[in-house]
Amino acid sequence: MTRNRPVSDQSDLGTDADAFTAFERTGWEHQAPTYDDVIGRVTSRLVGPLLDAAGVQRGSRVLDLATGPGYAAAEAAALGASVVGVDMAPAMVELARRLHPAVEFRVAQAEALPFEDDVFDAAVSNFVVPHLSRPERAISELVRVLHGGGRLALTTWDQADRMRLLGVFLDSFADAGATAPPDIPAGPAFFQFADEEKFANLLTGCGLSGVEVTTVAFDHRIQSGAELWQGMLGGTVRTSAFFLGQPEQTREKIRAAFDRLLLDYRRGESFELPVSVKLASGVKSG
Repeated sequence: MTRNRPVSDQSDLGTDADAFTAFERTGWEHQAPTYDDVIGRVTSRLVGPLLDAAGVQRGSRVLDLATGPGYAAAEAAALGASVVGVDMAPAMVELARRLHPAVEFRVAQAEALPFEDDVFDAAVSNFVVPHLSRPERAISELVRVLHGGGRLALTTWDQADRMRLLGVFLDSFADAGATAPPDIPAGPAFFQFADEEKFANLLTGCGLSGVEVTTVAFDHRIQSGAELWQGMLGGTVRTSAFFLGQPEQTREKIRAAFDRLLLDYRRGESFELPVSVKLASGVKSG
């Protein structure tokens, strides 16, 4: 994928951030019913480490940004925290409310949170980072609503050579010579914050101290290639749109490459793919 913009290395230079945000919002509206088929089962495994890094405990006032189906919000509530989960996609908020009726959920934008300053003890967001068109603005909003001493914790995907659940898909695009369809707004480089120094600098630049970035890695089992294929198309926005925007002949080449590459991860009757995630946390001074 050397021509135009590969899905794994899009840049926000010269792009319309508002157009990319609208593209993401529309995409997650559509993907809400199928998010849990594969991707949600992976992202939910990071909830425990995320809440631990944010110091969430009984009595904490917690904000969960980009809550999706409400995994982190529900777990924080189970710990005895007082939680608000927010997401920009109304369909995700409706799903979270249905799954977790005892937890408060709202529709809200990452860059304009509907809360006063200094009201939360902890803020978390599980994998919002690759989807932010203006990450500094969004993270600054999270810091704004924390009180002094409050903790922020964020996750993002590691590089595709270590995050193979997604990397197999991206490598199949490359093998097929696919390039980004022109109707997908150019977004931020998907793996930019897999760089630990850059991820740490994002948090320190937004006013946090004591920033730490760690790696969480595990293998995720799937039963079949079809399960992963359908789960990725139903649980991603950029990746799914990238594939669906290809000519039919290219889509066939992508699927053939995917089936071939996946064989490296066959373990008996199922498949085990490495997952690697960067987890960053820090404390608001004051």
